[in-house]
Amino acid sequence: MSTATQVPPLAVRVRDRLARRHPGAPIGELKVLPGGHSGLTYSVAAGDARYVVKAVPPGQRPVGRNDVLRQARVLRALAGSPVPVPGVVAVDATQPAWFAMDFAVGEAVEPVLDEADVPVATARARMLEIATVLRRLHATDIHTPGFDAPEPLDATGELERWSRTLHAVPAELRPGGEELLARLAHDVPAGRSPVLLHGDFRLGNVLCAGERAVAVVDWEIWSVGDPRIDLGWFLLFTDHRNFPQVGHAVHGLPSEAELLAVYLDGRPPLPAMDWFRALGRLKMAAIMGHNLRRHREGKHHDPDQERLPPTIAAMIRTARDILG
Repeated sequence: MSTATQVPPLAVRVRDRLARRHPGAPIGELKVLPGGHSGLTYSVAAGDARYVVKAVPPGQRPVGRNDVLRQARVLRALAGSPVPVPGVVAVDATQPAWFAMDFAVGEAVEPVLDEADVPVATARARMLEIATVLRRLHATDIHTPGFDAPEPLDATGELERWSRTLHAVPAELRPGGEELLARLAHDVPAGRSPVLLHGDFRLGNVLCAGERAVAVVDWEIWSVGDPRIDLGWFLLFTDHRNFPQVGHAVHGLPSEAELLAVYLDGRPPLPAMDWFRALGRLKMAAIMGHNLRRHREGKHHDPDQERLPPTIAAMIRTARDILG
């Protein structure tokens, strides 16, 4: 997310819309919200109400992660569903587009990666809770009016996409990567009926109050496709040992098997889950390698990225181990 200061034209547009929603109430300044990874994200007060505003950065095209109208669309489609999401209160399609949603009160903490001090028992309960949220998300009718669902993602398409990303990473940063790609390509599983996918489903993207899930946030890369794509990614965050030199030691979180059992809720096991667990690790290795390469090329200065090589190597190594 850009940490740019308030953009005056955007502030004028937001204040005008919220003033109509809250006649006579004072409208506060836009304040940058830290922690996001795309677009511009602000908080703003309107009387006693608080909202989050997501906007397309000026001068950038409203595509991919910057397509805030697409994010608003899925949030509106999920309103009132068993999946907790913030309510959308305003959408302005005039470019640069923006939308405002309710400010959901809660914390989004990834136990194995974030510094925040959350009791292990609470983190464990939250992970089990959001496994049920993921089940409900995947049970959503993707033909519901308003979704305008894109073409479904399948295992082949996901593998091709992340293969390209990994190949853009210097070879010395992805030891064993070619072998992993070859093994994944050798045995691509048959597809499942497409479901609604969050794309980055994990505890760090679910606001929680105590042990209760309040709102699933960060819908920048939602899609429809094979449910095992979301699952393979979600399960990756159960063990700090997956993230050497990056993760924090947390003992007592649910195992992958426990989370899968909660998600399945008595239904038969999903076939080929090991392939998707390995795919999740490939994706993480590719993302981290991409971020480290951008840092080293001077495109996004962040010395903390230099801690990533051991985790990238571990992701590839354990993915190969999972595949036998």
